[in-house]
Amino acid sequence: MRTEYFKPPVPISVKAMSITHITNKMVENAEVFSQSEMKRELEGLLKEGVLVAHTAAFDIAMLKNEGLEVPRHICTLRVARYLDSENKIPEYNLQFLRYFLDLEVAGNAHDAEGDVNVLKALFGRLFNKVRESCGSDEEAIGKMIEISSTPSIFRVMPFGKHKGRLLEDVVKTDRSYLEWLLGQKQDGEEDEEDWIYTLKHYLNQGAST
Repeated sequence: MRTEYFKPPVPISVKAMSITHITNKMVENAEVFSQSEMKRELEGLLKEGVLVAHTAAFDIAMLKNEGLEVPRHICTLRVARYLDSENKIPEYNLQFLRYFLDLEVAGNAHDAEGDVNVLKALFGRLFNKVRESCGSDEEAIGKMIEISSTPSIFRVMPFGKHKGRLLEDVVKTDRSYLEWLLGQKQDGEEDEEDWIYTLKHYLNQGAST
């Protein structure tokens, strides 16, 4: 096999290593993903199954960059936010939910296997909650896919001068702030689909009242 099949085309950054604990030395003899058996296996799994991920839009974008399509997915972040109708959860990142929901998980945070175990435990908890209002496991999965395929709405402002306030109240008292924030989200480089959807929702709602 040719040498270029093994050397990673882009070195792993120190920042990425500090999060994942995966180093350049660990992968220096690994196959390039585009030529790997893993990619071929993933293609089959994605065609037949459902991708489950936290902040799934990020994972889907990464897979698409590698030429992999994701026909169906469940985003545990969007499902968790959807189920939190009373705004009891202050943060939705994976490790915060692990401890907030008191999930029983083996493994360490930001270790690849540990994160998968957290995701598996979170998915199980969310699935059981959705299943309560569905007639079958298949309907529950379908509902989770539906929730995941629609941008979710933030109900509480998590940062800034209005931190902790309901967005439906903020739009009544400081509409210009939400208009400014919408512009920032639209012009930013990160994927802010949920925030853009949320801000448009409240701004349109405020304009009609």
